[in-house]
Amino acid sequence: MKLTRPHHTAPTDADTRRSVPVRVCYPIAGLPSLLPSNVSDMRAGASKVDEVLVAPREAGCIDVPAGSFLRISSVDGPQVGDLNLWKTDNIAERFFSGKTRALYGTHVSTGDTLYSNLPYMRALATITDDSLDWYGYDADGGSVHDVIGTRCDPYTGRLLSGDDYHHCCHSNLTRALADHAGIPISEAELHVHDVLNVFMLTGFTHDTHQYFMKASPVRPGDYLEFLAHTDITAGLSACPGGDCGDEHSSDVAACFPLLMEVYSPDPEDIGEFTESLPNPYDRSHGRG
Repeated sequence: MKLTRPHHTAPTDADTRRSVPVRVCYPIAGLPSLLPSNVSDMRAGASKVDEVLVAPREAGCIDVPAGSFLRISSVDGPQVGDLNLWKTDNIAERFFSGKTRALYGTHVSTGDTLYSNLPYMRALATITDDSLDWYGYDADGGSVHDVIGTRCDPYTGRLLSGDDYHHCCHSNLTRALADHAGIPISEAELHVHDVLNVFMLTGFTHDTHQYFMKASPVRPGDYLEFLAHTDITAGLSACPGGDCGDEHSSDVAACFPLLMEVYSPDPEDIGEFTESLPNPYDRSHGRG
């Protein structure tokens, strides 16, 4: 964080330098519309084809075919979840939270698209419904569904506390991916990545601009729903912090399950949906 007492005196033109105008780094007005115009009909006629109930302080994976809907729901009590997305047939292609954040901001909601990492950078899924969209931003600057944080992990925990904790979201996702993909846990860990913090209420403090969390407003029945633009595998950890009102790597916080459901549209409603393709950049990087 920035120093409360800088080591260097401000120059005489400091105020002028600070008052330069803001420029949005990545204006999104030119992004193509990815949702079919009949997406509401697709969802209305969709039938549930699969579900995974994620136990507290554990994680689970589920496959979501292109054109299907993934719904993540709160059940039993307020609970946040850490979400990873992989291309089902190539888990080296995965959700790119940093670029998604640069495009849409610190917190995402209906209409925002989750992109994959370079060099693929394709649309993996778009949020189609968010029962917590009413929350907006509060007086502390907090909101839900952030792409700021990484995920609670045993390495940071070890640095801060000196203890080993195996039910943080990084470890939960590692075990779940290893089991789902049938790969060694050491290989699976390399594919676990920065997350979408589903239902988590976070922001940056006004004074030190540190990442903060507050008790999530999520309640049983709340949900976040996506349309898959290609075949994806979702991994979700029910965070050991519960609603993350106190701490996020804990065996004492009240924790609850999270439900993942996949809904498949009626073939007659697929209409204009087309699967997303990898980014068309030629990857020459200036070396013809």
